[in-house]
Amino acid sequence: MNETKQLRPAIFWDRDGTLIEDRGHLAEPGEVVFLPGTINALRRLQDEFLFFIVTNQPGVAEGTISVHDVERINSHVVSRLADAGLTISAVYVCPHRRADVCACIKPNPHFLHKAAEDFGVSLRHSFVVGDHPHDVELAERAGAQGVYVCTGHGMKHLDELGENKVVVPDIRAAAEWMIFRQPGASRGGSCNGP
Repeated sequence: MNETKQLRPAIFWDRDGTLIEDRGHLAEPGEVVFLPGTINALRRLQDEFLFFIVTNQPGVAEGTISVHDVERINSHVVSRLADAGLTISAVYVCPHRRADVCACIKPNPHFLHKAAEDFGVSLRHSFVVGDHPHDVELAERAGAQGVYVCTGHGMKHLDELGENKVVVPDIRAAAEWMIFRQPGASRGGSCNGP
């Protein structure tokens, strides 16, 4: 194995409310609806970044959905993206409730460290994109950059973010910011546009 292997940057996408509509605990692939602009946004980024999905699915621990349900939904999402020429390197799922105090629930950086080890990811050159403050905190704990989208539950939790966070209206704007690293995309009316 080559010890000087080049580390790659990655984007760790939240699933519900970021890539697809947040419709609660999904059990059937037919319930999956991609948010507008998702495919084109990922296409703009695919040459530069590895893609991962990191999702908390507490419905498993609550008994609302099964691990099999989550796997079917994730497989469907990955397959639909593959049909569009997009590769998800891995999907990481935390099936626990927050009260379970597990190592894998966001914002714990367990899965990002795993991706870094398994796929040669440079976390300091990577991004976490999601619609919850935990996604931004996840990035910070791993040494990556968080990008907060106002889709899904984004508007609901906007006031929970700290100062000087990157906030964008949606996944299209997130892609634009990651490509150009726009400093003007930080907090301050950015849910309405850049």
